[in-house]
Formats: sequence, structure tokens, C-alpha cells
Amino acid sequence: MYKLFLILLISVNISFAGLINGIAITVNDDPITLYDIDQKMLTENMDKNKAVSSLIDNVLYDQLLQKYNINVDIFDINDYIEKLASSNNMDVFTFKSIVKQKYPDYSIFEKETKSIVTRQKLIKKLVQGQLKIATNEDMLLHYETNKNNYTTVKTVSIVQYITNKRSSLLSAIKSPLLLPQDVQRNPLTLQIKDLDPQMQYLLNNTKENSFTPIFTSNKMYNALFVIKKEGIDTLDFEIVKNKIFNEVMSLREKKYLKDFFEKQKLTADIKIIR
Repeated sequence: MYKLFLILLISVNISFAGLINGIAITVNDDPITLYDIDQKMLTENMDKNKAVSSLIDNVLYDQLLQKYNINVDIFDINDYIEKLASSNNMDVFTFKSIVKQKYPDYSIFEKETKSIVTRQKLIKKLVQGQLKIATNEDMLLHYETNKNNYTTVKTVSIVQYITNKRSSLLSAIKSPLLLPQDVQRNPLTLQIKDLDPQMQYLLNNTKENSFTPIFTSNKMYNALFVIKKEGIDTLDFEIVKNKIFNEVMSLREKKYLKDFFEKQKLTADIKIIR
């Protein structure tokens, strides 16, 4: 009796595994399973049709990466980060420090960056000069249409912490009320428009009641504690021009890729199994 129960149990488990891993669709002979569809619906909160469409796109995308031998390494990622920092008028060290405020796990940012660079490499292979480069007029139109995305606060109330010892500054940041003797503490109110673009970005991307990343100035270590931000100003077009160019080209790339995949779906060998 026990052996019979065990055999039945194993049989049920095998059947269940078969259902979970059962192939629902093939795209140019590459499979999409029932489990893939269920997981897509669950993790991205979408209905079955949208989940299937998205998974087909993913398979076609991976097939194109393989076809064109698209690979991305750490050098590609670092190059992209350098360009991203430059477009925000920042050096790489400061840019990474700010990114780490938003991404406590920096590997997540690197993974997202790898996805972007991979897409850009593929688009470069697919487009081969067909994608129109954004002109100054294109960028101005995008700027005027999306001015709310290019704003800065007018004034920021801060406390500046400054010392010639990094370890002392780290201690002050950890326990602001227990200030080491070699750390100077200066309350200031700054007019954002009077600051260089790098400092503007730093303060705009630091939340109230938070410290900026540590940076060096005049051979001293600095950190700014942001107390309060007040007022709104629109950044000049020239200050954000590089950023706008990247945004416009990114939108064009995404549209091109979307249209390309719609055409690919029409010619792909897609079979519904179950």
C-alpha cells in the first residue's frame, strides 16, 4: 500500500512538473513555457495577452543579440557611465557617489546600465545610419515641451562639514552631534543658480535631512547636510543640452526598436502549442 502511494505521489509530481515546464509557445523554435507566462503576469502585474507579447519580444530580442554577436563588458559599461556623468556636467567619481545614494546595491545600477548599452549596441547594428540624429531644434522642442523635468530649487539651507581628515568627516556624518575637534561646521544658505553645474546636481539629488557624498575642495574633505530646499527655477537650455540630446535619441531608439519588433513578429515562426 505504501509503495502504491509512493508511486502515485511520484507520478503526480512528474505530471505537475510537466505542466509547469510545459511549452506554451515557440518562437523560431525557441520555447516559452506556461511557467514563464505565469511568472510574467505575476511579477509585472499584466494580463495574459500582454505577458505573452512581452515574452515573444524578449525571445526575438535575445535571438537578435545572438545573430549579431552583441556582447557588453565592463569597459562598455564604464564608458557609458563616463558619458552619462559628462552629460550631467559631473566627474565620474561624484556621479557614482550620487548613484550609490539611490542604489544601495550598486550592482543593480550596473545591471540596468548593461541592459541600456546592450540595446544601444543592437540598435547601432540594426539602424546603420537610418536613425535621425537630434538637431538643436529637436532638442529645443523637447526642452520646451518638458520644462518641468529641467528644474532646480532656488535656495538650499545646508550645514557644511569640512576637515583635512576623511576619517574625521566619516565620524561626523555618523554622529553629527559628536563633532571631532578637527571638523568645522558652517551653516549656509546657497543660491543654486550661483553654483557650478556639478554642485547644482549634487544638491538637487540629495534629499532634505541627508548628507551629500563626501567630496574634495581646496584639498579639504567636504560633506553638506541638506536642511531645507525652497523655490523652483528652470535650468537654462545650455546647461541641460547634453542630457536632452541623450533623452531624445533614447526615445527614438526605443520607438525604432518597438517598430522593428512589430515587423519581426509578422515574419517570425510563432507556434501556439497550448
